[in-house]
Amino acid sequence: MVQTSTIVAATVGTFATGFVAYAVYFDYKRRNDPQFRKQLKKESKRQARAAKEEAEANTVRQREAIRAAVEEAKEEGFPTDVEEREAYFMQEVARGEGLSGEGTDNVEAALCFYKALKVYPQPSDLITIYDKTVPKPVLDILAEMIAADSSLNVGPFASGPASDTVTDRGLD
Repeated sequence: MVQTSTIVAATVGTFATGFVAYAVYFDYKRRNDPQFRKQLKKESKRQARAAKEEAEANTVRQREAIRAAVEEAKEEGFPTDVEEREAYFMQEVARGEGLSGEGTDNVEAALCFYKALKVYPQPSDLITIYDKTVPKPVLDILAEMIAADSSLNVGPFASGPASDTVTDRGLD
């Protein structure tokens, strides 16, 4: 009677031999058949083009989501009383720090920082602080949110090394 280990070894050996044979055949075709090489090159270009289009579509979707989040935040409104604004600011900064620390939803984290920025009396000072403390992916999304909100006045930045970094990231 045939043992199970013999059957398993024969099956694994057959698959390994088939894989090696296909690899040798593929390499031979790649080296010696110009039509096969052209076909591989076309397929590679097609995949690269599809990946590029997908990345562009993903960027457009993210920008639309950012604009929608900014508009939704504007529609919700912001507190006007000084104490309410201070509490709202602290709450949103804490939420933003928590979300950016997790790294799961950068748009939501940036939205929290944006909301805090809207109620802060000196937005340009807060942007300088964000530049030093907020992770770059969240800061880039925040920059797009600031650009999408024409009513937010970030004003001129203070001179210094931090303002150069903020300007380079497009937050002005």
